[in-house]
Amino acid sequence: MKPVDYIIIAIVAIIVFAATAYIIKAKRSGQKCIGCPDSKTCSGHCQGCNGSCQSK
Repeated sequence: MKPVDYIIIAIVAIIVFAATAYIIKAKRSGQKCIGCPDSKTCSGHCQGCNGSCQSK
């Protein structure tokens, strides 16, 4: 493998680690719908993130 391959693998690993850390942190802080603008007040039954979470 060339050094460029190691750099690409490291970048992908950092991105995966950062995404996983973000999800874990968000779940621990009580967010049910990660990525939803109303995730802290959301009931967890989002029907799409269009600016407001709606309960079923």
